[in-house]
Amino acid sequence: MVPSSKDRPLIAVLGASGFLGAAVTAELAGLPVRLRLVSRERRPPLVDASAEVRLADLTDPQAVRAAVDGADAVVHLAAHIPGERSWRSPGAESEALGAGLLGTLVRSVRPAGARPPVVVFASTLQASAPPGAPLNDYVRHKAAAEELLVKATEDGVVRGIVLRPATVYGCVPLTGATGRGVVTAMARKALAGEPITMWHDGTVERDLVHVTDAARAFAAALRAPGDLVGGRWPVGTGTPARLGEVFRTLAGLVAARTGRPPVPVVTVPPPDWADAADLGNLPADPSALIAATGWRPRVRRADGLAGVVDALTR
Repeated sequence: MVPSSKDRPLIAVLGASGFLGAAVTAELAGLPVRLRLVSRERRPPLVDASAEVRLADLTDPQAVRAAVDGADAVVHLAAHIPGERSWRSPGAESEALGAGLLGTLVRSVRPAGARPPVVVFASTLQASAPPGAPLNDYVRHKAAAEELLVKATEDGVVRGIVLRPATVYGCVPLTGATGRGVVTAMARKALAGEPITMWHDGTVERDLVHVTDAARAFAAALRAPGDLVGGRWPVGTGTPARLGEVFRTLAGLVAARTGRPPVPVVTVPPPDWADAADLGNLPADPSALIAATGWRPRVRRADGLAGVVDALTR
């Protein structure tokens, strides 16, 4: 028997109009839940006519309280990423949407039932750096938010789950968005006929997880939070790719669609604002998440890269 709408749990998605947010929204629309989609400036894509849509400034504590009021679960995807360089030292707004928002959130949630609400926080794989490792401001803010959520979980205020996605890329079927990550940036260069540039010899590795697979991980956490509560879980494929090979694949895909020769992939000196993480490998081991939830990545890297190029050429 399908529960009536009023009996379904309410999930508040903060940052629902973003790249990952739109993909998560599409996944959650297939569950027997009510959705409250919260975004700052752009209306989130409507995948369910019954979804509640709110435009709110989540740096405002009163707006946060209203956004999470009565929610059985909250998915915190909100972030401030203004540009290639500035996201590394993004200033007060990024901090406000990281640890600031998380702190307000855990002080504001009021469970609709007897159990504390589930809060799933989208962190970053870079937050798993060993103690003492240099972190840019963006990662520091994510790490600080993680600590607040873990403490609130220990105190019994919420049931917190930290998911640490690897390098998210791809095309969101619901919106056609390809995000602003390295895959999209380099595909745009190739489409413009410009060389693809990298700050290393091409052997640096990244775990590329497709945005729809990442979204499915968030849905899996909400479906079965029990074993995940209090933990920090990498979300990736477990099969890293050398960036030089990824970029040459993108150049070939663009060439096939434009009829032009592939653009060169060249090494250039890193800018002065690059940090150590740009030049090192970032592995992601999803085996613990797979064992706990049954989630596993589905999208082949070749298909995901082709999907980005196809979306951009359209």
